[in-house]
Amino acid sequence: MESLSILILDDEKVFRDEIREFLENESFAVSAADKPSEAFLILEKTHVDVLILDLRLPEMDGFAVLEKVKQLYPHIEVIMITGHGDMDAVIQAMRLGAVEFFPKPFRLLDMKAAIKRTRRFIELAHKLSEVNKSYELVSKDLRDNFGYEIIGTSKAIQQVMDLMRKVAQVDNTSVLITGESGTGKELVARGIHHLSARRESYFHAVNCSAIPETLFESEFFGHRKGAFTGANEDKAGWFEIANGGSLFLDEIVDMHPNMQSKLLRVLEDRKIRRLGAVSDISIDVRIIAATNQNIADLIEMNKFRNDLYFRVNSFEIYIPPLRERPEDIPALLKYYTDSISRKLNKRINGIDSKVISAAMNYHFPGNVRELRNMVERAIILADGDRLTLNEFSFVGLNSATDELVLSDVEEVFDLDEIEKRTIIKALKNSGYIKSDAAQLLNITRQSLDRRLEKYDIQV
Repeated sequence: MESLSILILDDEKVFRDEIREFLENESFAVSAADKPSEAFLILEKTHVDVLILDLRLPEMDGFAVLEKVKQLYPHIEVIMITGHGDMDAVIQAMRLGAVEFFPKPFRLLDMKAAIKRTRRFIELAHKLSEVNKSYELVSKDLRDNFGYEIIGTSKAIQQVMDLMRKVAQVDNTSVLITGESGTGKELVARGIHHLSARRESYFHAVNCSAIPETLFESEFFGHRKGAFTGANEDKAGWFEIANGGSLFLDEIVDMHPNMQSKLLRVLEDRKIRRLGAVSDISIDVRIIAATNQNIADLIEMNKFRNDLYFRVNSFEIYIPPLRERPEDIPALLKYYTDSISRKLNKRINGIDSKVISAAMNYHFPGNVRELRNMVERAIILADGDRLTLNEFSFVGLNSATDELVLSDVEEVFDLDEIEKRTIIKALKNSGYIKSDAAQLLNITRQSLDRRLEKYDIQV
């Protein structure tokens, strides 16, 4: 990025001119306004990265300006300044999206340092924006071609989507999807298929743990009429059914060792032979396998073939558990509430904030599947048009989900100290989980990271 573009909105001419001159000497592109209407005219015509905003202004106060700027220009980072501040003002500024809060008078070098901190996060935001564009394109493609989209905005889920997009373009590469039960492994497998050139062909899902050894060859390879007692007609196996498409082998590690060796031979030769047949059939099938177990441990215990592992694991995608990406939970709650309430023909207009807070602090051993089941049960139980904690059961949850209480913060007059103490209290109340602390403060995780760096708070 080149020099940042900065707008100063302050009705004190002496201060406005002083900070403008200082920042221009530091090679920033600076514009200035003495009232909000003038500032918004500048914003309509000029790209602005950082707004330095006074709290006391004519026409409208700084909080109203901040709120409007964040609605119209969410990319703009706002640094608030005031000669009359208190703890409530700091908290309000944080919740409305300000990245810094300075009391007048302040050192210009401190303002420069704040802008430098902000610059690093603006650059990061640009990089994340590129990832988001890729994520949105993949999600749109899935929705348009398959009728669903993977829900989540966390960096972890965006990385999964990026890996899906990349491997889908490589036609014959086998994929191994790992992750705990309920994380959505089959959803990712179907997504890879429908993002690939094979999307017009068949996707067939097989639960390997449900296949008896005696039926393995018949189910996978098919059979000819009369091949065994009960084979009254020719039958195509799963490899033939998925020929030209994708075969999803769920819980592949549960496959019997004898079955593993037969599967390995097919994957190496790309040929099958029906039971009772005398000739081979060439197949063109992409293998997508999945497991919720630690394959390395199973290989060491001789319960899974090492050579089969390397055959199916040309490209691995790990789906993190829901507890490691709690920032995805609000979007998932809304998505499942909307979709399930439509399916059940029940009007639900919203979710109580305490439900969201509790969900983001819950361990979710069953991951996304458990969350979906919770929402369905809650909708069935709900008497009104809004989901509350009464309809949910978050087992083992403690009082850490209570709302942040700031009333016991002793009165201080240093605004930086107020903000620092507020952040430390939020971290303590959230068990020092940064995403939870940001939720309590009603700010983004990135905004919290900026403040942790500013106050040298180690987490």
